Amino acid sequence: MPLVQITMLEGRTAEQKRKIAKRITDVLVEEAGARREAIIVAFQEVSKESYASGGELMADKTPSK
Repeated sequence: MPLVQITMLEGRTAEQKRKIAKRITDVLVEEAGARREAIIVAFQEVSKESYASGGELMADKTPSK
């Protein structure tokens, strides 16, 4: 039973998560021989105030252009 956990900033739509889950599932079926119904993809969303990169909260970073 493959379990894939994805931690990302909140804000993705349900449709985006559907597409991500389908593509990850497809790869595990095709490349690892996993049974589709046994694959679990879990999304954990965190706020920008609860996520840091390079020692800096994401909430404090300016968006890149």
